Amino acid sequence: MASDMNDYFNKKKNGGSGSNNNNGGFNVPKPPKMDFNLGGKAGIIYFIAGLLLLLVLAKPFVVITAGERGIKVTNGSFDPLPLMPGLHFIIPVIQKVHIVDTKIRIINYANRIERNAGVGEGIEVKPAITVLDKRGLPVSIELTVQYRLDAEHAAATISNWGFSWEEKIINPVVRDVVRNVVGKYEAEALPTERNAIATAIEQGMIDSIASLKNTPAELQSVQLREIVLPKKVKDQIERVQLAKQQVQQAEQEVQKAKQEALKRAAEAQGQANAVEIAAKGKAQAITIEADAKAKANKLISNSLTTKLLQLEQIHVQGKFNEALRENKDTKIFLTPGGSTPNIWVDTKSAKQQASIH
Repeated sequence: MASDMNDYFNKKKNGGSGSNNNNGGFNVPKPPKMDFNLGGKAGIIYFIAGLLLLLVLAKPFVVITAGERGIKVTNGSFDPLPLMPGLHFIIPVIQKVHIVDTKIRIINYANRIERNAGVGEGIEVKPAITVLDKRGLPVSIELTVQYRLDAEHAAATISNWGFSWEEKIINPVVRDVVRNVVGKYEAEALPTERNAIATAIEQGMIDSIASLKNTPAELQSVQLREIVLPKKVKDQIERVQLAKQQVQQAEQEVQKAKQEALKRAAEAQGQANAVEIAAKGKAQAITIEADAKAKANKLISNSLTTKLLQLEQIHVQGKFNEALRENKDTKIFLTPGGSTPNIWVDTKSAKQQASIH
């Protein structure tokens, strides 16, 4: 019995002998044997595969896109020349490249309500800058600063200031310049001096950044967006503005009244001038007429000679003689001095006779 059992397990272990076995008569296939012996080429293939894997893991190249620069570090030493956009190869482990952004960046200094809005790539939002005016009153300044990393000196900037150069350069300069400029004015004057303040802040930042070694950043623009004054100052400004408006309105009314008075005076003066001109015209007309008559009389007087008067007397006397021939009752009144007669009356008329007597 024991012998039969041993034979069974031996056949089971060896897969059976023949076409049938004690497991049901089926053949059990044996797995194929793998031959990893590649001869002399195996070492080369393994070396190449390992080298490729090492290259993939070590990544001995870097790609820099537009708007970026590469800062190459060799054994901890920064290369002074930044890598331009493109493909660059490096020595793994020994060399390393840090990519920095040289595109325009924006910092918005705003109040808490706006701080959660407008955040995106290249945009950073910080609290509004609180400064003291000339009298020590707190004033909140909101502005937008646009700047960029100087690509030419990017390696020197990162080497000197580190990758947090913005917090070490831009932000402190902005706050320092704003405090210095706004601190020269009283709070009430800030709204009216807005343009001068904005210009002074921008110029102050340009000068401050330019004074740093290698000019680490390029300031693009500074936009003064809002000047938030204390409530009591705002109320005082509103009262002053209201008073100014009332004064201006009163001045306008006075000017209007003056213009009306001047208009009426001009109209009266115009009428007076017209009357004076008319009177002068009439007087001149009368004078001209009198002068003409005087000249005419003078001309007539000058023309009356003794002989001419005698001739005229003879002519009139002849007319009277003809009248006497026709009307013998006619009476003639002579002027003294024997001049020519100037009155003659027909006495046949009863009324004339009565008037004569």
